[in-house]
Amino acid sequence: MEPILRYCSVEVSFHGRAVIHDVSFALQKGEILGIVGESGSGKSTLLKAALGLLGTGGLVTRGDIWFQGKDLPDLPERELRRICGAEIGMIFQDAGASLCPVRTIGAQMAESMAVHRKITGAQAKEKALSLFETLQLKDGARIWESYPFELSGGMQQRVGIAIAMCMNPPVLLADEPTSALDASVQKQVVEVLLRLRRLFGTAVILVTHDVGVVSAMADTILVLKEGNVMEYGPARQILQEPQNSYTRALLAAVPQLRRA
Repeated sequence: MEPILRYCSVEVSFHGRAVIHDVSFALQKGEILGIVGESGSGKSTLLKAALGLLGTGGLVTRGDIWFQGKDLPDLPERELRRICGAEIGMIFQDAGASLCPVRTIGAQMAESMAVHRKITGAQAKEKALSLFETLQLKDGARIWESYPFELSGGMQQRVGIAIAMCMNPPVLLADEPTSALDASVQKQVVEVLLRLRRLFGTAVILVTHDVGVVSAMADTILVLKEGNVMEYGPARQILQEPQNSYTRALLAAVPQLRRA
């Protein structure tokens, strides 16, 4: 099968200094790829490179990022904006911080849908309430009318997922979606992402430093250190029989709970 998203020898630089070096991987339809590594290894930068979110001084300086026959870094800004949200969704690490604090959830969701297609307010609300139900967010009508600060951290995160899924994009980029949550809410978010894959065939790139989350979700794993790929392959193989010394050290650092 032709991959839905493919990184080919990608190098990313900031102000002329390379921070991502020769990274290649492919994402199939419905696949969950986990990218793991310590803080500062370049995990989030890889996701932002696909959507043109590298900010001032950040550039893809070598290689290609192919999506449905298009090389994303070479696209004009207007064309890339049509893809962002509609065909590639993004879940940010802190959903609460990515939401406007002075506008209701409903207003923000309606706007995100209206950017990509003609839709009435009633249609946008119907779509949002359906997504809330899929994500097991109770009392969707109240959430639609709420401001972000009126929701818990777990609810904000699931609203962030709902906004990313408004247009049912075939690819979802999740930047540490569970890192700011407690264990019980982490479990809920993991279940939500797995449900989206099951219901819509959504392919997911999951960036995290939590090996437990990756082991529960990922089909394949890419291990990153200082912008370099240490290991890439099936999740079961990497978790049970890691070949790289850095991967072994990363796995050995995971706390183990033992019964007395």
